[in-house]
Amino acid sequence: MSRSPHDDAPERLLTPLGSPAVSRVGASGFPLDDAATEALVRAALDEDAAFHDVSTLATVMSDRHVRATLVARRDGVIAGVPLACAAFRLLDDRVTIRVEHPDGSAVRAGDVVLRLNGHARGLLSAERVALNFMQRLSGVASLTARFVAAIDGTGARILDTRKTTPGWRHLEKYAVHAGGGENHRMDLRSGVLIKDNHLAAIGGDVGLAVERARAIAATGTMIQVECDTLAQVDAALAAGADSVLLDNMSLEALRDAVARCRGRAVTEASGGVTLETVRAIAECGVDRISVGALTHSAPALDLALDFDGL
Repeated sequence: MSRSPHDDAPERLLTPLGSPAVSRVGASGFPLDDAATEALVRAALDEDAAFHDVSTLATVMSDRHVRATLVARRDGVIAGVPLACAAFRLLDDRVTIRVEHPDGSAVRAGDVVLRLNGHARGLLSAERVALNFMQRLSGVASLTARFVAAIDGTGARILDTRKTTPGWRHLEKYAVHAGGGENHRMDLRSGVLIKDNHLAAIGGDVGLAVERARAIAATGTMIQVECDTLAQVDAALAAGADSVLLDNMSLEALRDAVARCRGRAVTEASGGVTLETVRAIAECGVDRISVGALTHSAPALDLALDFDGL
């Protein structure tokens, strides 16, 4: 695994005593501003009753300071550092945080992601929320990186889908980007994808569907048609679709579709794509491969917070 998927990642950062913790680091385009980040993290802390942590209040002296490290237990790619930093800052506004591996960084098991120095109570009470954010998003980034590596050299690109956790779409799509993938449309307004159920509503008339979409979509909007058969591919091309989504097609059909679309429309393969099958799909010559599993089935990356002499 490459040690640094993002060549433009900033140098590691140090938050000086008394200043806010790092709020934006690593892969470009973190989707939340400072206020939205704080609101999301505070809600998670409130859900966990982190400001009323009975276990910590009962066992840890109020003046106790500690050093801690957030460590990767497995190989992967990091995402969610700004959220973790916000969690620690909200429980200890004087915490210092050194970011050793910002978002988009590849890590090996044992690598230190963050170094922290602050009040023991604050770090302990924020620990679970910080890890929950980072493990989930780093899991998405890590799985994305595996798919990207699997098709290296083919010319195809890995995309996500709208199969995201409600309320987390921008964060999960950001994590896909951190892992080296690309984003499909963000929402139902940002692109047109005419699927089988849309076609069923108008008797399967691909030409009419594309015509109506062009009439109401903003100028420059990509019009994509989901195709299950080569006959639908031909109909989409005849209608002037910008892209065809080749859904659950055999490798032979994919190669045929790519040949028909060359120079006329962007080709995208989708449907049940796995790490075991993605290379063969890419070698059919498709431009893009969309993988719902990146966001709906990514396993969490194993991360832990280790305290020094607590």
